[in-house]
Amino acid sequence: MVQTTERLASTASERYLLIYMIAVLVIITSLVIVFFIVFQKRKNKLLLDKIKQQQAFEQEIAQAQTETQEQTLKNIGWELHDNVGQLLSFASMQLSILKMQVQDEVKDKFKDTTEALSQSLHEVRQLSRTLNNEVVLNIGFEKSINNELKRLKKMKFASAELKVVGDKIEFENRKHEIIIFRILQEFLSNSVKYSEAENLKVNLDYKPERLIITAEDDGKGFDMSTIKKGAGLLNMKSRANLVNAKLDLTSQPNEGVQMVIDYPFVVL
Repeated sequence: MVQTTERLASTASERYLLIYMIAVLVIITSLVIVFFIVFQKRKNKLLLDKIKQQQAFEQEIAQAQTETQEQTLKNIGWELHDNVGQLLSFASMQLSILKMQVQDEVKDKFKDTTEALSQSLHEVRQLSRTLNNEVVLNIGFEKSINNELKRLKKMKFASAELKVVGDKIEFENRKHEIIIFRILQEFLSNSVKYSEAENLKVNLDYKPERLIITAEDDGKGFDMSTIKKGAGLLNMKSRANLVNAKLDLTSQPNEGVQMVIDYPFVVL
């Protein structure tokens, strides 16, 4: 009887000890899990903060580069308008004076040169306007694009059309207006230099909360899998990121190039 009682007591003690050990193990395991979760969250937060700091730094660099480029373009625009424009005006005036001093049968030979000078002066002034932020803002986004397309059409294209869909929405941030225009200008410039295209199209699709811009040419295109990301494409992507816009460029050999910019008027 005494042995049975001692055995039961021993069994009960072992159970309590086992329960105690399990409880301690559960508590320790829970503490380890909690510690790991807290550590992981802290680590993720630090990584996220680092990524955000890196993104902010890159955005500041891109902003500084954009501002420098804009100032450079502005200076070039002034130089074209003031210096080159004046030289061409002077040459045109001198040619007109010279034309009055020659015999009638020679005057016709001055016609082509006079027209070429006049056209050059007009082109220089048009180009100088598109390079100056203040002029672009003054005449407006759509008219600036239209003027650029008209200028390029005179240079080499059979057609260069602007189509506007939806009710126009003004840019709240006028700097964004300039940046989007510069992206388009970069695309059109690449079409002039590389595409061998005959036609250009730009479509502005105004939606309630965003502007979808589609620009395309019908040139020789390129293979997206083999083309290297040059400074032009990287520059366009960088500018798009500055204004929270999404930029997609697609192309296939002999099927031209298309660029789509999705610009949100309201950033959520």
